[in-house]
Amino acid sequence: MPRTLVRKDPSSFQTQALLVEATPTGLSYQGLGRPLNFGQMLERRQPIAIASSECFAVELANLGVSVRLTLSWQGHDYWVLVRQRRQDRGDVVLKLISGYVPAQELNLPLLAAIQEVAEECLLETPQGWLGGRFGDTWLPTPYRGTLHYREAISFSLSPLSGAARPVRCGNLTLLERPRAYVHLPTASLQLVYDLRLELPKEAKRLSLFHVDERLENGQLVARLDRRRPNLYLIPLEHGRPCAELLTLKQGNLQPASSRGIWLAESFAPQDGWLVRDERIRWKDWLAQQHLTQPAAKKPQRQVAAGAKSACR
Repeated sequence: MPRTLVRKDPSSFQTQALLVEATPTGLSYQGLGRPLNFGQMLERRQPIAIASSECFAVELANLGVSVRLTLSWQGHDYWVLVRQRRQDRGDVVLKLISGYVPAQELNLPLLAAIQEVAEECLLETPQGWLGGRFGDTWLPTPYRGTLHYREAISFSLSPLSGAARPVRCGNLTLLERPRAYVHLPTASLQLVYDLRLELPKEAKRLSLFHVDERLENGQLVARLDRRRPNLYLIPLEHGRPCAELLTLKQGNLQPASSRGIWLAESFAPQDGWLVRDERIRWKDWLAQQHLTQPAAKKPQRQVAAGAKSACR
C-alpha cells in the first residue's frame, strides 16, 4: 500500500504571471501583477498563439522548471525520468523532474529546481535514504519526519554545460544557462537545467523511487509506492541517449517496457523559443533522435554494458 509521506496546504503556494520578451539572441522575463495562488495560476494555463518563434513579447501564466538529471552510476550515465499522471492535462507521461516556481524564487529558479530533485527523486540504500548537496548547499530533506536519511554519506549535484542562448530575469543573467522555451498549450515559460548526480562509493544496492504530489480533497499529498517506483533511466553513450528504458532496484538494472509510452513536451521539437506539443510518443522521439529500438532485451546481468548497443 502506498505510504503517505507529507500533506501540504496548497494555499501557501504563490507565484506570479510573467512578461516575457524574446529575440534571436536571448530571452528575458519578469514577474507581472499581483501574486497568484495555485488555482489562479492553473486557470491562466490556457493555450495561446505566438506568430514569431524568435521575436515576441507576451504575458504568460507562470514559470516552471525542469531538471534533465544525469545519474552517474557504476561508470555509466543515465537520464532520469519520472512517470506522472498530469491531472491538469488528463494524461500520463514520462517527464523530467519538474515543478512550478514560487514568486519568491523567480529571480533564482535554480533553487526551485534542486528542491524538486529533493522532493521527486528518492535514493534508497539498505541503510537508509540519501540526502544531497549542490556545491556547499545541502538539499532539503522534505520527508525526514517519515523516512530515515543517512547522515554519514550523501550524493552531490553539479551543473553541466548550459544552453547557448542566455536567459535573464530582468537584468540578471541566469548563470547556469538553462534551456528555455515557451509552451504554447499551457501559456508557460519553462526552464530546463542540466544537472549531474554523483553517488558516493558507499551507496550499495541502490533503489530509485519517484514521489509526486497530488491534489486530494484540497490538500497536496505526497505518497511513496514501492510497488510502482515510477522512476526510469535512459542510458547514455558519449552523452547521447539510447533507445532503452530501465529501472534500478536493489542495485539491479532491469529493462522496462516502452509500449504505449508518451514523453512530456520537453522532449518534443522546439521551434526557436516555442514548443507547440503537449507530449510526444516514445517511438516518435526515437525517430527524431535517429535511434533504433533494440530487437531483443538483454539479460539482466548485461544491461549496464549492453545498453550501449541500442545507440545509433
